[in-house]
Amino acid sequence: MTGVIGAGAFGTALAVSLALGGRKVVLWARDAEAVARMNDTRENPRLPGVTLPESLVVTDDIGSLSGDFPLLLAVPMQKLRDAIRAHAAVLDNRPLVACCKGIELSTGLGPSEVIAEELPAATPALLTGPSFAADIARGLPTALTLACAHGPCAEELQQALSAPNLRLYRTEDVTGAETGGAMKNVIAIACGAAIGAGYGESARAAVMTRGYAEMVRLAVSRGAHENTLAGLSGFGDLALTCTSEQSRNYRFGRAIGEGQSFDPSVTVEGAATAHAVQEASRKRGVDMPITEVVVALIDGKVDMETALGMLLSRPLKEE
Repeated sequence: MTGVIGAGAFGTALAVSLALGGRKVVLWARDAEAVARMNDTRENPRLPGVTLPESLVVTDDIGSLSGDFPLLLAVPMQKLRDAIRAHAAVLDNRPLVACCKGIELSTGLGPSEVIAEELPAATPALLTGPSFAADIARGLPTALTLACAHGPCAEELQQALSAPNLRLYRTEDVTGAETGGAMKNVIAIACGAAIGAGYGESARAAVMTRGYAEMVRLAVSRGAHENTLAGLSGFGDLALTCTSEQSRNYRFGRAIGEGQSFDPSVTVEGAATAHAVQEASRKRGVDMPITEVVVALIDGKVDMETALGMLLSRPLKEE
């Protein structure tokens, strides 16, 4: 059995995939009316056209998740701590797999670090990598990284959370996986801005490449292994998020580049993460020029022409 907390598009997609793989899955949502609608229609409006399998139980009763089976925490990064505190009695002393990407703005911590800080008896893990909810829910093949510092638990989770369309690769480098998942959103904003401003595909390729270098520098400064960033949770997620219209972070950046407003109801994890990364990199003395420009653009402190000049005027150096 597997439990999923958070019935947004991604949490629902994971629940659907695991249920179709033959497992009993409980999907928890806090909105009782939304739960009733999903049970009546067997569909989540956030995933139109996807039928919820009969083996997928949708509930607003948090007590139905009691037990020692794994729980997937599919809530936004900036709301993760509040969700853990609200349901600590049910979440404690069991495997908890964060499915969010980012760095907590108030503390500079990643998802697994927030879990460990709030629930020391729990076993924190992270599910990350190049994936869109719609693809997973439709049964399209997807490969993800499962990061967990506890080797035996990582192997158990790998078996428990794999599905016919989900191939999981495990790593004990949780910090590397977290940093890649967080930074790719920041770089996706920059790539979207470059395309939105009409700078072209060559500029996007340059931003992706130099953004990857920033990702590696930050990860290594946090104690991660450089080769982790060459995997799904780093390079793989970067490639997907920086090139697809399905990416909210990319679309947000494109709106900035075009000088257009963006729907404030849409969660853009990279916006908060960019500010958290900026603070963390400055404390560590890590050079992050693209991140600095992204923060300035989000805050409205520079326009695209000025942002481009900031990057192009940097001193020439070896790659």
